[in-house]
Amino acid sequence: MKKIYLFLYLFLGFIGMARAQNIQVTGKVTQSSDGKPVQGASIEVKGTINTSTTDANGDFTIQCDQSATLIVSYSGLKTTEVMVANQTTLNIILEEDPTSLKQMVVTAYGLKRNKAQLGYAAQKVSGAEVTTTRSNNALSALSGKVAGLEIKTNNQMGGSTNIVVRGFKSLAGNNQALIVIDGVPYDNSNTNSSDQSTARGGYDFGNAAADINPDDIASINVLKGAAATALYGSRASNGVVLIETKKGKKGIALTINMGGSYGVIDQSTLPKYQNQYGAGYGPFYGDSLGGFYYEDDIDGDGKKDLIVPTTEDASFGGKFDPNLMVFDWKSLDPTDKEHYLKATPWVAAKNNPSYFLRNPSASSNSFTLTGGSDKSTYKLGFTRNTEKGMLPNSNLYKNIVNLSINNQLTKKLMAGISANVSFNGATGRYGTGYDAKNPMTNFRQWWQTNVDMKELEEAYNRNKERNTTWNWADYANVGAGPIYWDNPYFVRYKSYENDERTRMFGNTYLTYQLKNWLNVTGRVSMDGYNEQQEERIGIGAIDVSSYSRYNRTYREFNYDLFGEYNKSLSNNIKLTGVTGINIRKQTIQSIFAETNGGLNVPNLYSLSNSVNSLEAPSESY
Repeated sequence: MKKIYLFLYLFLGFIGMARAQNIQVTGKVTQSSDGKPVQGASIEVKGTINTSTTDANGDFTIQCDQSATLIVSYSGLKTTEVMVANQTTLNIILEEDPTSLKQMVVTAYGLKRNKAQLGYAAQKVSGAEVTTTRSNNALSALSGKVAGLEIKTNNQMGGSTNIVVRGFKSLAGNNQALIVIDGVPYDNSNTNSSDQSTARGGYDFGNAAADINPDDIASINVLKGAAATALYGSRASNGVVLIETKKGKKGIALTINMGGSYGVIDQSTLPKYQNQYGAGYGPFYGDSLGGFYYEDDIDGDGKKDLIVPTTEDASFGGKFDPNLMVFDWKSLDPTDKEHYLKATPWVAAKNNPSYFLRNPSASSNSFTLTGGSDKSTYKLGFTRNTEKGMLPNSNLYKNIVNLSINNQLTKKLMAGISANVSFNGATGRYGTGYDAKNPMTNFRQWWQTNVDMKELEEAYNRNKERNTTWNWADYANVGAGPIYWDNPYFVRYKSYENDERTRMFGNTYLTYQLKNWLNVTGRVSMDGYNEQQEERIGIGAIDVSSYSRYNRTYREFNYDLFGEYNKSLSNNIKLTGVTGINIRKQTIQSIFAETNGGLNVPNLYSLSNSVNSLEAPSESY
């Protein structure tokens, strides 16, 4: 029993000595000019990697030795050193830096440097600036915020964003800037087809960097000079966009962000249709008016009938006259009980192509939970983005979960882990270029002003398996199908695309303080995703029915080991630098396959539903 008491006595004595060596210091940081508290000031125990930051009131708490020295810094204010000297409460006043050169920016490998020390151009944008408008694309939100940075965004739902720093450097190659998050390269590939990029049709699937969560961004630094990008090799020759993500803070806090947008179709951006003449290329026909097919008795009333030239897709035909009764595309549709084999007045449509468009809407909602102590912090976040496009059957979603943990394991050893998982998907992206799947090609160039869009919608809903169109190839045989243009609703619901991408990105690191002026960091990071793109053409369309599938897998691992040193060699000479090694392993695999000769069964979009045997798929490694 005496041995047990002795052990407990020694154990409690050891704890008492440990407590005697470390104290909890609280304090307040203010500005000398106006006495206002400084929020976000950095408090660092000199010679260690133990740090803290001030809250909105300028207050901070940190554990340190009784004889420690605290380094207090903030952008735009002079850095100062304060000796603890057994004090438990400190009031620290920071003076303004008259040169305003104390702004810290993130550079290569996530290292922070004083902007005045950089030998190249760099510009910083805060995370708040890219989330003000609640955009679903963090990169497009940079537009107009960085000098020399050109942002071009496709205005389509989930469209591509082109990021060019200080102009194009290649006529045929890639001019995109490299994206780096927390010191780790982040893939920003674009898998659009060559036809799409040259306006010959196809879909815009957007850039992979659309997976970035805007609500997780603390700051963005754009590095513009060649010296700034040297550490990342040739793929950084077009500049680097460095993103620093948010970290956990002491205490517990829950942040909820909610936002949305609702659009209205601007009629002034649409073509202005004339309402004097209807279908036809000109007065080239046998009737006395020259704008119609002239036929003998279609409806059986013993009189000759006028038929609208459905094979033509322009509006230079017969002049509208409500007293003139004609047979149009509806009159040839046997499923239309109201109009089949009946003449209707020759007038302009009540509902032009603007009826086809929907008012778009988008929402962006997120929550972030942060917490921790002096030695350990964490952050957990979730973001849900949705978007409804302006065309029927078009929507996009994005779910992102992120977690980061940083822990001061010992006085000299810090560890951390960051993980992000995103699930993205879209249905019914807009067709682009000059293509039958792009209805704007039809509405802006080839259209009959006598065609009512609401009646086309009703025709599709009557028989969704049939491509009932205004542009019949043969008015005497509507079963032959369209000649130039499908029913726009058939395109959106039968000949649409869908895609999805699942992505994981993260890193884990260890940092050890070897000397007061030297620390070593080891880091392993991974960026990987799987994506699938499906395209289809329904049976009965102008083009041969088909189904295609494109699968792509991307993996990149980076292994970093580097030392950061900051040593004063004399009163006038200071040596600062980074030395290390990086090993990068990248794997990209893809496969593309499509049906051959059409589809056998309607609405079954599968490679096994091919009329003929499949040809060998295209593969790349």
